[in-house]
Amino acid sequence: MIRANSILLRLVPLAAVMAGGLSGCSSERTAQPSAPETVHSVSVLPVQRADSPDLLEAVGTIRAAQTSQLASQTMGNIVEMRVHEGDRVQRGQVLAIIDDAQPRAAVDRATAGESAAQQEVAASDSDLVLAQSTLARYQTLYDRKSISPQEFDEVKARYQAALAHRDMTRAGQAQAKAALAQARTSLSFTRILAPFDGVITEKKADPGMLASPGFTVFAIESLGHYRLESAVNENDLRYVRMGEQVPVIVDALETPQQKGKVVQIVPTADSGSRSFLVKIELPPDVRLRSGLFGRAQFTRGNRSALLIPQTAVVERGQLQGVYVLDQNRIANLRYITLGKITGSVVEVLAGLQEGERLVAKPADLDLNGKRIEAQQ
Repeated sequence: MIRANSILLRLVPLAAVMAGGLSGCSSERTAQPSAPETVHSVSVLPVQRADSPDLLEAVGTIRAAQTSQLASQTMGNIVEMRVHEGDRVQRGQVLAIIDDAQPRAAVDRATAGESAAQQEVAASDSDLVLAQSTLARYQTLYDRKSISPQEFDEVKARYQAALAHRDMTRAGQAQAKAALAQARTSLSFTRILAPFDGVITEKKADPGMLASPGFTVFAIESLGHYRLESAVNENDLRYVRMGEQVPVIVDALETPQQKGKVVQIVPTADSGSRSFLVKIELPPDVRLRSGLFGRAQFTRGNRSALLIPQTAVVERGQLQGVYVLDQNRIANLRYITLGKITGSVVEVLAGLQEGERLVAKPADLDLNGKRIEAQQ
């Protein structure tokens, strides 16, 4: 018992020494917080509300002002295709040829028929001249009582028959000419022609295919004249006016903003979407193509909004944020929701409050957690 107490008394000072050592190590490991890095001469601005144009944005698709689906008007095998997609063509240019053996034979028959009818007219005219001169001589003899009334009536009847025959041959000639014109028209259907200057946008046939009336062979659209066809909700149609100049944004272009003009408002609404089709004519631009996405902006007045310069926005992947300063002027990256862009400013929908301060031009600098000294 005495030995155990002696051992315990020896262990107590040792434990105290170890506890003191551990306490010293713990105090040595506790690092003092370092002061944040300071960035000088940074432009800072407060978030403020301002009047912003209240814009109605109508999205739509760029379309050529003039388009056409070129279809065959006759039946026959396609023997030649002279153009492909992307080729520029001129009005009247031959684009494709359909086998014309049968229509050409019909033209030859009609030509022969028209020639025969012309000969018949010439013969009937000669017969009529002869009958007319004979009638004139017999009229003189009849007036002198030199011939009987029966003989005069017979000569008069032959004249009337010659006149009727002449009229019939002329009608036949007109019919033959009409048949020839029809045959030539049918022959012309074997050539598919460009209806206007433009570019081929689609080719739906190849040589050897059988074309039939209504079978679409090409799609063509005019060059240089395009329109934005956008849908406007029935409640917003009152903000659209014929002839109005409106900004049109085409994101695919390097200079996306265009000046458009409202040229047509389709008077019938779509029964499904309850929207009206509005066509906006765009200025000539070689970069425009059918199918591009576009946005037309119509003014509804002004409204109050939080606006910040676009230079303050930091891109992080698909997110946008700004560096907001706290009470100690420490910058913190805060992600926000942006709205419409107007010139050099953009609307903030969520994430900021009026009066907060943010970095105006962070560029590519990483300012998160750093103290900001505002530019004087």
